[in-house]
Amino acid sequence: MAHPAFKTGVKSALSASLGTAAWGLMTGVATMNSSLSLTESLLMCVLVFAGSSQLATLPLLVAGAPIWVVLATALCVNLRFVVFSVHLRPYLMHLPLHERLFKGYLCADMSYMIFVNQFDHRDATPEHRAEQMAFFSGNCVCVWVSWIVPSLLGMALSQVIPLSWGVGFAGTLALLGIMCSLANDRLRWLSVGVAGSAAVAAYALPLKLNILLAIAAATVVCLTLQTALSKTDASKADAAP
Repeated sequence: MAHPAFKTGVKSALSASLGTAAWGLMTGVATMNSSLSLTESLLMCVLVFAGSSQLATLPLLVAGAPIWVVLATALCVNLRFVVFSVHLRPYLMHLPLHERLFKGYLCADMSYMIFVNQFDHRDATPEHRAEQMAFFSGNCVCVWVSWIVPSLLGMALSQVIPLSWGVGFAGTLALLGIMCSLANDRLRWLSVGVAGSAAVAAYALPLKLNILLAIAAATVVCLTLQTALSKTDASKADAAP
């Protein structure tokens, strides 16, 4: 926290904190209005720290869906963090395991997007590593506080704030902003189109299974196309004089 880049990281996340706070507030309200107890709601808020998977699994828990459906939904919704982890690995591998795990817990969509836009390549010098980690820590702490505090407030005011307010739509807008920032090539836009089309086409499926279908469809289509393009590029490289 003593490094100047920590404050810079905090400031960089402030612009997104309002949307995050509104999303967290309504997630807290929705959690308390579900079938979970107060203790379970608090644990989900603090330990899970993943709004999209929380909102995706809450209706399943209320409907009494099988636990494997709940877990599979949460896993698929959070698969993007596997990609985030692979990308962040060069930046974090010099840290001890416990620090990597803690930073992994703190890292959210906003944190990842802001960090990679600020540091688009890893610098191996100790000075730059310290700057990057201080920025990342400040960024993550700001996003975490912007989520956790409103979530707890939403739980406390769950009987006062109606879900019909629809403030959670700010969270949707925040995710759309992330998506537009990360979808910077044709293949990624294709995955957006495939996933969106599949989710809408399968909307009638029970237990939010259209989400699983959308993720699976986008993954299969894009991996298949990427493999074909890689083979084509390799063939062209071999045929070149």
